[in-house]
Amino acid sequence: MRYKLEVIVILFMLTIAVLSDMGIPLLYKKFFNTLVSVEDKDLIIKTLIAIIAYIFGLDMISWIGWRSAGIINNFFQPKAIADIYNECFEYMHKHSYSFFADNFTGALVKKINRMARSFEGIIDKVYWDLFPLVISVIVVLGVLFFTHYILGIAIFAWTIIFLAVNYFLSIYKLKFDIKKSEADTKITAILADTISNNINIKLFSSFAFEMEKFMDATENWRRKIKKSFDIDTIINGIQAFFMIALNVFILYFAVMLWKRDLLTVGDFVLIQAYLMEIFIHLWNFGRIIRNIYVDLADAEEMTIILNTPHEIKDKPNAKNLQVQNGKVEFRNVQFSYDEQREVINDLSFIVKPGEKIGLIGPSGGGKTTIIKLLLRLYNLKKGKILIDDQDIADVTQDSLRSSIAVVPQDPILFHRTLMENIRYGRKDATDEEVLTAAKLAHCHEFIGKFKNGYNSYVGERGIKLSGGERQRVAIARAILTNAKILILDEATSQLDSESEILIKKALKILMQDKTVFVIAHRLSTIMQMDRVFVIQDGRIVEEGNHKSLIKKEGGLYKKLWNLQARGFFTNEETPNEFYDNDDEKSETTRRNIRIWSG
Repeated sequence: MRYKLEVIVILFMLTIAVLSDMGIPLLYKKFFNTLVSVEDKDLIIKTLIAIIAYIFGLDMISWIGWRSAGIINNFFQPKAIADIYNECFEYMHKHSYSFFADNFTGALVKKINRMARSFEGIIDKVYWDLFPLVISVIVVLGVLFFTHYILGIAIFAWTIIFLAVNYFLSIYKLKFDIKKSEADTKITAILADTISNNINIKLFSSFAFEMEKFMDATENWRRKIKKSFDIDTIINGIQAFFMIALNVFILYFAVMLWKRDLLTVGDFVLIQAYLMEIFIHLWNFGRIIRNIYVDLADAEEMTIILNTPHEIKDKPNAKNLQVQNGKVEFRNVQFSYDEQREVINDLSFIVKPGEKIGLIGPSGGGKTTIIKLLLRLYNLKKGKILIDDQDIADVTQDSLRSSIAVVPQDPILFHRTLMENIRYGRKDATDEEVLTAAKLAHCHEFIGKFKNGYNSYVGERGIKLSGGERQRVAIARAILTNAKILILDEATSQLDSESEILIKKALKILMQDKTVFVIAHRLSTIMQMDRVFVIQDGRIVEEGNHKSLIKKEGGLYKKLWNLQARGFFTNEETPNEFYDNDDEKSETTRRNIRIWSG
């Protein structure tokens, strides 16, 4: 246990404090017995003052115990909660790409927050409620057994029944608390989803639709929480009845004992003080147990995530990838997202160091999947991927991805400054190196127009920048990374014509002496590639440079080129001639061309 010493000291100080508190009613018993005695008043006053001094001493011991426990807890609890946040952050971010694709961002954030808040709630209830309750009940039962065994037996039996009923009712209520937490998470997920897509709601006039959907979620939450509140009310009613019954019985029995001179006035004070003490603690017991289970229910969703094994793991003693040349090899690679849909089927190819490869093909053909597999965002079903003859499954994920620079089609930036976002490509880069990369990517021009320049914040996901500006920041980041392997995923798709010319010049410099993979729909982008892979149904159906592929009669690349270079149909071709004959192969080609051209 990481904080074993702190926990032991806190429990020790609490024990001293509670024992001191429970000793005070014994002094009150002696105080009132002395008060009604027939002895000399001067002696009585002297005794009473002495008792008051003892009460003050116990109060001070109790004060020291409670305050000491609080001070130690002030060190322990925030540190433990910070550790929980850190561990949740670390474990969650080590989950795979598909994990985040399957979960709402807002829901994940709330699960982490709930986990930390639940720990705080449980620890508070254990320290300040349950532990003092246990000690108090033991002391009360011991003293009442000593006062009269019938009183001790009655309260002991009542306590067992009371705790058992409360426990089982709390267990029964737990399933409703879990449903309440799930409904609450659903509300958060919808909120996060609609806020991040607020522009779509406006563009598609969908406010009424989204409002109705959100109201359905809040109504579901209202029903769940009402059920939980109703059960709480029933439990509180049962508790109150139990306490009324015990109070009446104990007072009646005490009167009978006093009648037989077996109890004194001080005993009445002691019994009533202890009864009130037990009632306060035990009334809270039901609430404490229920709240602990609420906290456990709140933490359950994050606990499930923490107990879910990571899909992509580094092998034990995995080494760092050493990239000297940038050779890439796919060897009989097979991959599917699920059992029904095979995306990559027995794919093999070798890319020589410094070679520029273009990937084209219909949507869903597997181009982006090839890149994701190269980055090891998914595990292969079969086969191997090697970089400089090193199996990427045998090296650390961090070393693999730090050796590959990526310019995505839709760059998403942190809500940080432009300087920080560009420097993300290489964390130890100097300001001068960042500026050089920004100038090469032609970011410097638009950054200079911001009031705070490179210290300007870009907004959540980079929303304050245009699509082209975000893409130029991503290119600057890749320039700064300066990795041996470069991936360009439609890197110029969101640029205007003037910017595209400038960026292509920068990319030409960036691609020098690097192994490059370019995904493109505009075929003009990949004309200068050393080789082009035409990807269809997870396989390379055509391969070669632009000049060789354009000459291939009946080839998919040539037809796609004709579509983009000369319009949907050339002057020399009719629609029927363009699609060739109505055989099965031509029908597949026709369908893919339609998908391609949108």
